[in-house]
Amino acid sequence: MFAALGSHPWAYPMLEVVHIVGIALLLGNLLLLEARVFGLGAALPMQPLARLSLGLVGVGFGLAAASGLLMFATMPSELLANRVFTAKMALIALAACNAGWFHGRRSLQRLDGTARALMTLSTLLWLLVITCGRWIGYV
Repeated sequence: MFAALGSHPWAYPMLEVVHIVGIALLLGNLLLLEARVFGLGAALPMQPLARLSLGLVGVGFGLAAASGLLMFATMPSELLANRVFTAKMALIALAACNAGWFHGRRSLQRLDGTARALMTLSTLLWLLVITCGRWIGYV
């Protein structure tokens, strides 16, 4: 079944489109929230903005993860042998740990230097995930 996904003329490209839309939702909304954590848009109340943007981050991650798993299923052995893919998965795990730390310490209520550092780290990790994702096919 998964081999058919890889060989169908438009199925795999559509999975890539869904993957990119998911990434855009995830990173775009994280950047919005990061801007607010750094004090931009201070007139916007943090809690409603966070609820909206983190909800969209969740939708984006869900789309990226589901489409990514389907793309992975079309060629698992090749991807598992690819060091850049392995690095991408490790970076996603680090991003998840960072998010857990950010929310576990209630950073959205504190908006302190540690919150800003964790948000910056989150953005850098996701940019590295995207970079690795683009390099997978070239390594």
